[in-house]
Amino acid sequence: MSDWPEGRNGGPGERYGRGSASPQPESARAMPHVRRRPAPPQSPPRIPPQQGQGHDGYGEAPAYDSGYNTGQVYGGGQRGGGRGGDSGYVQPRAAPNWGRRIKVGTLTLVVVLLAVSIGTYFWADGKLKREVDLAKVIDRPSEGDGTNYLIVGSDSREGMTAEDKKKLHTGSAEGKRTDSMMILHDGSNGPTMISLPRDSNVEIPSFVGSESGKKFAGTGRQVKLNAAYAEDGPELLVRTVEFNTGLRIDHYVEIGFGGFANIVDAIGGVEMDIPKAFKDKKSGADFQAGKQTLNGEQSLAFVRTRYAFAGSDLDRTKNQQKFLAALASQTATPSTILNPFKLYPTMGAGLDTLIVDKDMSLWSLGNMFFAMKGVTGGEGTSMNIPLSGQSVNGNLVWDKDKVKQLVEQLKNDEKVTVKGS
Repeated sequence: MSDWPEGRNGGPGERYGRGSASPQPESARAMPHVRRRPAPPQSPPRIPPQQGQGHDGYGEAPAYDSGYNTGQVYGGGQRGGGRGGDSGYVQPRAAPNWGRRIKVGTLTLVVVLLAVSIGTYFWADGKLKREVDLAKVIDRPSEGDGTNYLIVGSDSREGMTAEDKKKLHTGSAEGKRTDSMMILHDGSNGPTMISLPRDSNVEIPSFVGSESGKKFAGTGRQVKLNAAYAEDGPELLVRTVEFNTGLRIDHYVEIGFGGFANIVDAIGGVEMDIPKAFKDKKSGADFQAGKQTLNGEQSLAFVRTRYAFAGSDLDRTKNQQKFLAALASQTATPSTILNPFKLYPTMGAGLDTLIVDKDMSLWSLGNMFFAMKGVTGGEGTSMNIPLSGQSVNGNLVWDKDKVKQLVEQLKNDEKVTVKGS
């Protein structure tokens, strides 16, 4: 054929390839233009030669078009194409907003502390044994200013093993009796702690049985104070104290031998300054004079000893006051309150064996604890109830006039000026 089809490259006189002298084409070298998909992103695309050039600059037509010849520069990440678009320049990060970060951090810390505090409150509140019903106490004195706590240390051996009883020299007697009793008044003129010797001579008044609900008429019977507890428990003890003092008791708190020793061990011991060495086989006490840290076993022996002293029970009550104030002072410290590894064992040890009245709240219990601490902080007073001598049966007789004056000062929340025994 002498005429070439329309639209085909070249003419009859044009040469194909690089060395053909024939007027006829060697073969149909030009292929239809095909647009292929871009190569995978992991391998940079090959930029084809310009139209009309071969690999070596001659007139061989391109056989491959990648579709990337659009004026873009590969690798720039442009959106608009050409140099007028984004050339890949990354803007620097804005400076941290430290004020906002501090606010968020502080808020988070407050929320966490609040959650922990609420959780701790309900945990501790659930462990309180509210077993004493003061509503069963009849013919009660009128209320006064301030808050009055009756704090009782019992010889309860509940939860103690035979080894514990032997170690703590508690014996194995059944039931429980009061080993110590004291009134703590918390008022605006500072706390006042008043010990009530267990051998105090008191009258058992009329009362309603805590279990039977039966009313027993008073007969003027004279007994030792701790006999009231042994006869009908905490409710009769409160009734007897109120009847013989005229002071209304707002809250009742009792702790047994085992719980007392566990609290001391939980805080790592209590430091005491013992002025004179003493020893007592019955309590297991064996102390040298001077400053020393007492563990739970030693602490229990310290507060129970009376036969080693000339004043017997009166000297023991003074040691009990001194020790309880030191215990409160050394427990209510940041090193205990802010340390969960000490706080929770201490609270657990105390709350497990603590018996309180049905109206006692954790807030009231905390106030009592800090009032005890205030006794040694120079803010309060500690004393034995005023005595006038001994009765014919050997019991300790209260000085009625001084007791009446003392109670009036407590009721009116005045500064205590009465001196104890």
